[in-house]
Amino acid sequence: MTDIFDVIADGTRRDILQLLLRRSSDGDAGTSVTQIVSELGISQPTVSKHLKVLREAELVTVREDGQRRYYSLAIEPLEVVDDWLMPFLVDAFDERTDLDLVPLPDGAAHAAEAVGRAAASAKHVVQSALKRLGG
Repeated sequence: MTDIFDVIADGTRRDILQLLLRRSSDGDAGTSVTQIVSELGISQPTVSKHLKVLREAELVTVREDGQRRYYSLAIEPLEVVDDWLMPFLVDAFDERTDLDLVPLPDGAAHAAEAVGRAAASAKHVVQSALKRLGG
């Protein structure tokens, strides 16, 4: 299996995941490649290449309807990332004061922020869906 951190390290793939997250929170049952191309303003071959990587990492699911494919966010792999990151975040805030925190380089800070937002949003979507289903 592909290392999930390598997969989400790519900005275009994070953009696709965030788009799928937004659309799923709006109740969308899936997003077509055409919709992704239109909303992100990137080429169809590029979107398809990144969706293949996301599928192989099991970060998205695909539903076929005739000639069209509809993609949705898969939450479970992001929960693994959340579980892996949580001890670091807890340790950082338990053992240090705000004045002692070492700032991350810009690229790492942006990636950490994006991963954190995606994981928190994904968890919220799942919890909301479970509440609606009575689970």
